[in-house]
Amino acid sequence: RGDVVMEYRTAGESHGRALVALVSGVPAGVPFAVADVDADLARRQVGYGRGGRMAIETDRAVLLAGVRHGLTMGSPVAITVANRDWDNWTDVMAAAAPSEGSVDGGAVSAPRPGHADLAGCQRIGSTDARDVLERASARETAARVAAGAVAKALLRALGVEVFSWVERIGSAACGPLLPEGVDRGAVEACDVRCPHPETASAMRAAVDAAREAGESLGGVVSVAATGLVPGLGSYAERRDGLDALLAGALASIPAVKGVEFGDGFGLAGVPGSQAHDAIVRSDEGAPRRVTNHAGGLEGGMSNGETLVVRVAMKPIPTLMKPLATVDMVTGEAADAARERSDVCAVPAAGVVAEAEVALVLAGAYTRMFGDTCLTDILAAVERYRERVGR
Repeated sequence: RGDVVMEYRTAGESHGRALVALVSGVPAGVPFAVADVDADLARRQVGYGRGGRMAIETDRAVLLAGVRHGLTMGSPVAITVANRDWDNWTDVMAAAAPSEGSVDGGAVSAPRPGHADLAGCQRIGSTDARDVLERASARETAARVAAGAVAKALLRALGVEVFSWVERIGSAACGPLLPEGVDRGAVEACDVRCPHPETASAMRAAVDAAREAGESLGGVVSVAATGLVPGLGSYAERRDGLDALLAGALASIPAVKGVEFGDGFGLAGVPGSQAHDAIVRSDEGAPRRVTNHAGGLEGGMSNGETLVVRVAMKPIPTLMKPLATVDMVTGEAADAARERSDVCAVPAAGVVAEAEVALVLAGAYTRMFGDTCLTDILAAVERYRERVGR
């Protein structure tokens, strides 16, 4: 739309040669290193309940463009993440047409319920779900995490931190938790990324039971962002509202079926006097909210309080005991195809959600304060903070 905003695109398939992330609108002068990407890629890969693919891949980023001598250059940042499993799929995923008389190239004609397989094939006129599932795979989120690391680097320079934790896996749950009460060190040390030890133990037991039953589990992750200035987003053009942009970004993550801000759906069941956040004057003389039911968002904008968003992820639809489907070639009843999969990917979903939140916030900052260079952005943000007293 011609706005000044940081944004990203990805390319690549689950079993292709590599994934690619291209981040545009990146200001010059932002400290950035490949280690920033690798750290988040590693966090995405761990977690109790992950499947065989994570035993194959050890994700490492390669910076192709946009960074020189540890600083962004003001040009698009290009990053690739290789797929080690590509070596086993060179025939199935070959770009060239198969030779005459060659054997089946990994075609999947039994679409899996809950996946993009059937609707995608209907859309593009194919009877081979591999044409769809390779791109629709959650493997693509590795590229999103790489892009998110670029956004996090800018936010870090602006004094903004984005972090996440797991509040539910299956029926095992804690919270909702307040961000200020979350031990972030405990989250990162935990294989289910839950800060509550008793609940974490119950989550592992739930994953074990699901694995034994050939089932999968979903859950809920929370993402918070601290240090935001008020006014990010828009009240005038609601398509640019921070809540609208965040909801769209988070709902784009595979298997995400719900997004709520602050007390979210719970606000529908209480009177207005318990739903909204009274405003008082702080000791420094600036307006502040007494509570944070709104999750840091009012009128399509950040309000200066901690941003809190929760994301509900459905169980992974690839099951070891597959559901019934219909073969797209024969028209006969069949069992759904089975691709290598996880029992639970909720801990990883939190890392992906962090990336999406960071990208939206970085875009909001560059839209509001410019995208030329970090020095100018910092000066503009400081002037703004002085004016609003935050």
